Amino acid sequence: MIELKQLSKKFGDRWALRSLDLTVSHGEIFGLLGHNGAGKSTAIGMMLGQVWPTAGEAIICGHDVAENRPRALHKVGAIFETPVFYDYLSGWRNLEILSQYTAPTAPARMREVLEWVGLTGREMAKVKTYSHGMRTRLALAQALLPNPELLILDEPSDGLDPEGIHEMRETILRLRHELGLTILLSSHLLNEVEQLCTRIAVLNQGVKVFDGTLEQIRQSRLGWVRLNVGDFTAALADLCAQQLVTDARDGSHVILAPGVRTDALVRRLVEQGMPLFEIVHEEQTLEGFYLDLMKKKEEPVVPVQG
Repeated sequence: MIELKQLSKKFGDRWALRSLDLTVSHGEIFGLLGHNGAGKSTAIGMMLGQVWPTAGEAIICGHDVAENRPRALHKVGAIFETPVFYDYLSGWRNLEILSQYTAPTAPARMREVLEWVGLTGREMAKVKTYSHGMRTRLALAQALLPNPELLILDEPSDGLDPEGIHEMRETILRLRHELGLTILLSSHLLNEVEQLCTRIAVLNQGVKVFDGTLEQIRQSRLGWVRLNVGDFTAALADLCAQQLVTDARDGSHVILAPGVRTDALVRRLVEQGMPLFEIVHEEQTLEGFYLDLMKKKEEPVVPVQG
């Protein structure tokens, strides 16, 4: 559905995006992550034909956006940057007007998408009376009007309260499950990305520094065991002498020697009378993985494949 080949954009002397290769397959929810200024919005802008690439290709639904934007975006819906509406008109009238930019939409289709996003009953109210969450749902309704196969969402939960974030998450999952949509999601909310996406890419200083699955991230720190004891230094010295562990970090984590299980550590520590409060295999979180990547942002950026 999305294929970016060496996609690059330079503004003056600054590269906003450099040689981005990215593929999003049919039916997946793909997360695009990165700090402010990392290049996410620039990449999405080029996918939507709103930003002209300096080099490379953005192929959407099998068509090059630069060569044939109407064909490429024919089955694409998007929420990009801050949605703008006519506040003095109703939500229904806004959708009627905005649909004219693509193709006139039948009233039945408008009622259908309003029900999908949970605005049924408020569609005739003026948009100026809408809450932030309702405006976001109206933007999603607009994106769904052309019956898209690909949905590109730039920070769809930005500014929503916890209830609104939950509702947006459930709506996105329903769109993928019931309509079979492919969804590209850009978000700063790592917890939401972790619950929605199966695969992500991380941008840093305009360069892709990771592209892989959430499962690869979770597995990346397996092998480390968090060990909460009364005296970690003394415990580590004893466990190393017994050849039960091979490495340690942060004053709280160890690597077990080959063939050693956590019960062996528990038995040894209890025998030595060392207080043991917790011992657990550690699984990498998306937040921890992302922050580790961002800590390197002042260093030369080297792409990493998952």
